[in-house]
Amino acid sequence: MDIAFKDHLEKLLLKDTRLVDDQGELKGNVVKKFANELDETIIGYLLEDEKTRNHFFLKVKDVYVFKTNDFIFFLEQNKLDNSFTKYANTIGLTLNGKFLKDNTDIVLDFPYKDCILEGGQSTEEGLDSYYEFDTELSADDKKKGYEPNQYNEKQAKRKEIFFNNIIARDEIDRLLEPKAFVNIKSFSSIESVKPKKFTRNKENIITDNLIIKGNNLLTLSSLVLQFKGRVRFIYIDPPYNTGSDSFIYNDNFNHSSWLTFMLNRLELASKLLMSDGVIVVQCSFHQFAYLKVLMCGLFKNHLCDFNIQVRHPDRALTGDKEYNDIIEYSLVFSNDLSRKMPFIEVAKDVNEYTLDIEFNKNATPEFIDCGDKKVEVYHPSMYKVVKKPANKSLYKKITVRGSIREKNSSGRFFVKHLEPLKYPSETLFKVPDMGDDAENWRYFYSAPEGNKNGGYFQGMPTSSDITKKKYPNFFNFEKEYNNVSDQGGVEFRNGKKPEELLKFFIEIFTNKNDIVLDYHTGSGTTPAVAMKMGRQFIGCEQMDNQIDLSIKRLCNVINGDKTGVSGATGWQGGGSFIYLELAKNNGKAKELIEQCKSFDALVKLFDTLYSKYFLHYNIRIKDFKETIIKEDQFKALSLNKQKEMFCRMLDNNQLYVNRDEMEDKQFGISKEDIALTTDFYQIKD
Repeated sequence: MDIAFKDHLEKLLLKDTRLVDDQGELKGNVVKKFANELDETIIGYLLEDEKTRNHFFLKVKDVYVFKTNDFIFFLEQNKLDNSFTKYANTIGLTLNGKFLKDNTDIVLDFPYKDCILEGGQSTEEGLDSYYEFDTELSADDKKKGYEPNQYNEKQAKRKEIFFNNIIARDEIDRLLEPKAFVNIKSFSSIESVKPKKFTRNKENIITDNLIIKGNNLLTLSSLVLQFKGRVRFIYIDPPYNTGSDSFIYNDNFNHSSWLTFMLNRLELASKLLMSDGVIVVQCSFHQFAYLKVLMCGLFKNHLCDFNIQVRHPDRALTGDKEYNDIIEYSLVFSNDLSRKMPFIEVAKDVNEYTLDIEFNKNATPEFIDCGDKKVEVYHPSMYKVVKKPANKSLYKKITVRGSIREKNSSGRFFVKHLEPLKYPSETLFKVPDMGDDAENWRYFYSAPEGNKNGGYFQGMPTSSDITKKKYPNFFNFEKEYNNVSDQGGVEFRNGKKPEELLKFFIEIFTNKNDIVLDYHTGSGTTPAVAMKMGRQFIGCEQMDNQIDLSIKRLCNVINGDKTGVSGATGWQGGGSFIYLELAKNNGKAKELIEQCKSFDALVKLFDTLYSKYFLHYNIRIKDFKETIIKEDQFKALSLNKQKEMFCRMLDNNQLYVNRDEMEDKQFGISKEDIALTTDFYQIKD
């Protein structure tokens, strides 16, 4: 086919903005997708044009039939793609005999269980540079200093290809194997030391606070061996996939990519949760509906969605907003089908009244002989608790303080006799000679149904000290969001959550010493609040700058940070945490590629990449070294494009060192880190 017709077809297809990427070039895989779907718009363009009508349609009487296979064959043979894609294909990135760029199986659903999206986030901006020849310039282009009739360097969001074919099972298994740890440090102040081992409880579970640097998918898979079923509460604030955050994927596939990214991690997170644990995921309206459907399929119990006001309704609109989105959503799920949302408990003013017990006239108690005492036993139907004016109470007001086993020596004797017996919840026990009322009686009752502490309790058999009410699904945290900038002594623009929000959730769903996990740690808000509230935490983060912020913030907390919820929790300082990194393998190679300042430096690096690191098995090494790398067209690509091409040649299943291979000398892991990794996983000789 002549070049003129190819150019003619390309210009025709470029009329459809759905087929054009941020660089103004055709999305070849999208064209094929729409062609297979018999998209009316594309077929209309082709049918209205005489040249394309003659090539791609068969006339049967007065009807034109679109020759789909002929059209797609033409696209594949003539490569209506840019030079970068040409070389990405030429190098040999294929799967099942197809170049990745040519894959058209892009859907919103998840047809294959084995679909894995590693989703590495190496940069905040996610931008790539490219060159484009401009004949005419828009007003915006002129403002940017572009010149007409020449190549101008531009930037666009990185395009990552998402494809849902089944990945080989052994490749996924290798990808998700537990990883080795390096650069392990313990912080109990601004200074760090090398720990000798991890601290553990009686059940042999690590009790140290942990901050782990590395891809969170692989970090979660490494945590499962040690913390499966041990985490009480998970909070994550993932990238929202708004088109302007750090999750930069091809816009045409953003729902599919982002949801797969979330799916892979949530599946592992679910394994870490305790049977009655809770996970809260924060998101914006962009993905709320999709994420809720996804999570309903992963977790057994949807507790609620909190609507969190984060901005004032009257704020000035930004240029890309059609309306003020002032709400974010917190989706709350658990795997415990019996779990219910707790109540808000508000203390009553006990000075206004006291409580009295009124027995039914015909109530005949049972009697229990407890040594020299006879305890009267009243079932719930035999009595009721009533309010009385404070000055007319017959009985002294008693505050419930917990199990009498722990609080009262006489009570221990009393409970010893009761433990073998079975009584309904809120059975009342009237015990003599304990001195609470005029007749020297004291009252105990069996714990209400669902009380997690169990046992017997002192006081009136009711929640007399509190008023219970249900949580609303709307809370206004606008003020807290506006005052978040100085919290923790670190700056994290447009990403920091207020400590008050995390305190709100941690108070509802956890108790002291419970494990709290955040695998999108960011600036460290969740670990900071967990530490101030006496909870154990695990934080995971991949970004260099955000890990640095988390470490700095937690050191500030240890040293007595006064911002955020410090006042409300009475925080005075103290505590510690251990920092770990996933040991890099091909991850180091990517860093070396990024450090190259020229094409010549990349060429020089290639032999190191080939001999020391793991290249994808489909890469045609000889063709690349002897032919492609010497072509003028390849050399003309921008340095960033050349770097991306080199990175694509690396096997992403080999980014980190697997635990079982950590003693291989080629990885250069220290004896101390090998010993600590062994201790982390409790590997036996």
